[in-house]
Amino acid sequence: MISLASIKVWLSAFRWTQWTKNGIVFIAWCFAFADESQAAMARGYRPFLLVVAMAVSFSLLSSAFYLLNDVSDYESDKRHPIKRLRPVAAGIISKMDAVRMALALYACSLFFPAYLVFRHPDRTWGFAVILLYTVMQCLYSGFFKRIPYVDVAVIAAGFVMRAVAGAAAMDVRISPWLLWCAFLLSLFLALCKRRHEMAVALNSRAALAIYHPVVIDVLIVISALATCGVYLWYTLAADTVARFGSRALSMTAVFVALGVFRYVVLLFKKGDVGRPEMVLLTDRIIWLVLAGYVSSALWALLFLR
Repeated sequence: MISLASIKVWLSAFRWTQWTKNGIVFIAWCFAFADESQAAMARGYRPFLLVVAMAVSFSLLSSAFYLLNDVSDYESDKRHPIKRLRPVAAGIISKMDAVRMALALYACSLFFPAYLVFRHPDRTWGFAVILLYTVMQCLYSGFFKRIPYVDVAVIAAGFVMRAVAGAAAMDVRISPWLLWCAFLLSLFLALCKRRHEMAVALNSRAALAIYHPVVIDVLIVISALATCGVYLWYTLAADTVARFGSRALSMTAVFVALGVFRYVVLLFKKGDVGRPEMVLLTDRIIWLVLAGYVSSALWALLFLR
């Protein structure tokens, strides 16, 4: 009989708090909703449910690979001050049970993309992205996570795939500029995580010993500035202005910059930026920044047109 305690253990192993990362799947829906040229594809409950289902698929898929990575990194995780508390590293869940559950989650994650292709043969991109993400994660677990700088680029590419999958679920267009923003922001967060790991658990990951502190600090600054700059460029681009009817969306760039700056402050104040999802769930200033971004975006897209 399944107990509440065992459910909590498995949810911890799934790293359910990191499912917040899959919110990026909704980017295409958010912007298509306010774009008159694509509004018909995004408005109504059905497109929203399609995107929700794709986000759930990525949540199950990511949890499957978290479990497999926990099995693969069993020895190194035991030396990490935080990762050693994970159910697999702590011995609460056996490695064999973790593999079995990972395979079950992966099978479940394919259900909706397969259904989407069955109902809409022209939306094969949703299923293709899931398969491409699978290949990339296998390569990451086997090779890329041991190569410094390449590992963070692969992580950032995974977020771009999530954004593309969200657009594919509804068959809408997503701006290449938004994809670049997703890549650069994810790269910034991944670099901050690596810098945090260098400070608290240098021996927990082989690639960390090769990272240079000065180089990674420079890359963090460059990726932060690039994220803000590319997003601002996107809001002022002629295509964006034509789609949304004004340049008012550029006001949201202020909150993007504030969010990035707040994260840099947390990094250098030795905050727990090794877990970005926890920063999102617990930092009140980040909450205020997100509220400001959402409010200004709604104001720009719905009222200042």
